[in-house]
Amino acid sequence: MDLNRTPLFQMITQRMGWLTERQRVIAQNVANADTPGYQARDLRPQDFSRALAQTRTRIVPTTTDGNHLSRSTSTSTSRPERIRAGETTLSGNSVQLEQEMMKAADSAVDYQLASNLYRRHLNLLRTVVGRGGSQ
Repeated sequence: MDLNRTPLFQMITQRMGWLTERQRVIAQNVANADTPGYQARDLRPQDFSRALAQTRTRIVPTTTDGNHLSRSTSTSTSRPERIRAGETTLSGNSVQLEQEMMKAADSAVDYQLASNLYRRHLNLLRTVVGRGGSQ
């Protein structure tokens, strides 16, 4: 069984890849904290709803009774907010070490969460296979 084909493992793997890349970008920002004119960078946040929509299969409910609820459509009007540029130094550098360290810590916690989720689901599958084979 190829776990990379299951939607859950695909999403966890993508999240871990995104977090790895974000750590690389944050490390670059910290390394260039004293470089004149360097502008701090960050990755766009992942869109979980879009990833979920791509992986889930469409199930259309049918109403067989007048008392059943009909399918509703969501009309969300929220838009992403623009992130304001941070402060810059006299040399034009926009890296704020405190902010970068907080981003790095958040990314590390998120990565640990994703890897724990991956490991626990893998152990769950192993348990199911183990029990299924012994009975």
